[in-house]
Amino acid sequence: MVLFGRVGGGIYTKAADVGTDPVGKIERNIPEDDPRNPAVIADNIGDNVRDITGMGFDLFGSYAESSCVALVVASISSFRINNEFIAMCYLLLISLMGIIVCLITTLFATDFFEIIAVKEIEPALKHQLIISTALMTIGIALELFFCVAIGLWAGLFIGFVTDYYTSNAYRIGAATNVIFGLALGYKSVIILIFAIALSIFVSFNLAAMYGIAVATLGMLSTIATGLAIDAYGPISDNAGGIVEMASMSHRVRERTDALEVTGSTTAAIGKGFAIGSAALVSLALFGA
Repeated sequence: MVLFGRVGGGIYTKAADVGTDPVGKIERNIPEDDPRNPAVIADNIGDNVRDITGMGFDLFGSYAESSCVALVVASISSFRINNEFIAMCYLLLISLMGIIVCLITTLFATDFFEIIAVKEIEPALKHQLIISTALMTIGIALELFFCVAIGLWAGLFIGFVTDYYTSNAYRIGAATNVIFGLALGYKSVIILIFAIALSIFVSFNLAAMYGIAVATLGMLSTIATGLAIDAYGPISDNAGGIVEMASMSHRVRERTDALEVTGSTTAAIGKGFAIGSAALVSLALFGA
């Protein structure tokens, strides 16, 4: 599922992009998202296939693998016989608590905080990740608190480091150049490697391979909020395309452009979660 959803969706998206832009802009001199170019519809669909369906498959694969691995490790670990069932149930309770936390976090975005200005959109989305992580930390049982917490906060840290190196809100310089931009991307990975390595080291010393499995579930416990924020980008992008094709007013287009810029920035956070969780899952598989 992950292979077809991620790779297949990415191929379709790039094919739609390449087919839309050269024909429309170069050969026919047609603006972007113009209704005279029928390939625009395929381009909008491609954004959904790659960034919503593809990312959903990716994170779902990591989530399912981490759950199965954690249950297998719990069933064969050197716990006392009476505690094996408790260790397995604890993993399911982490996932349950994550769902409840994400539901509560959604209320903060819709009912408690009202967005008035355009510049408040991006901070509001990032605050959802912080709120969900903080609430999830409060709901962790004390027995394996540090294992879950280290994975949980490592996921948040990875997301924000990725956002720092990709967002337009921070200082730009050599990264605008292609070569130096590539070097900056390589540099940004160093911090993420240290975050993942620290999570593995602390979790393994606290509860061996079971601790790593628990840390993986902790990182993915707020997956619902991360997926919602990641889906924000292609949805706002499609809204802008529909506004252009429907020939709506310039004021409406300005609003969709502001939403689209925010969505492009926050999309990087979801990709950081996907890579970090995949690294922990691959190591936890050795314990199974």
